[in-house]
Amino acid sequence: MRYMLDTNICVYLMKAHPPEVLARLQQLDHGDAVMSIISYAELRVGLEGLGPTRAQNERALHLLTRDIPVLPFDETAAERYGVQRAAVRDRRRDALDRLIAAHATSLGLTLVTNNEADFRDYPGLIVENWV
Repeated sequence: MRYMLDTNICVYLMKAHPPEVLARLQQLDHGDAVMSIISYAELRVGLEGLGPTRAQNERALHLLTRDIPVLPFDETAAERYGVQRAAVRDRRRDALDRLIAAHATSLGLTLVTNNEADFRDYPGLIVENWV
């Protein structure tokens, strides 16, 4: 099975906490866990707000993306976004979460998140929580 890691799971991995997330990742073969370019963009935004810890966190992100491939959002993912947006019309849902959900389903990947409620009811989306 292959997985797409939500942004919050990537943050946990960068901090190596909680330990069960890192332990679960270590059970996988290299390439079985990936990150959406959408999550990568969210992580980059987070770096911009950091002061004295920015360099340390930049390095942690670099190390993470060395082990977790960042996948581009393509035409198939955009088509899936349209399907999911039409199926779940709740305007309070975060647009970036919708894009991540569409990206995961377009590739047939299980989305790993600690925010399961944010991803509820998207057609075809399988969610796991490693926390």
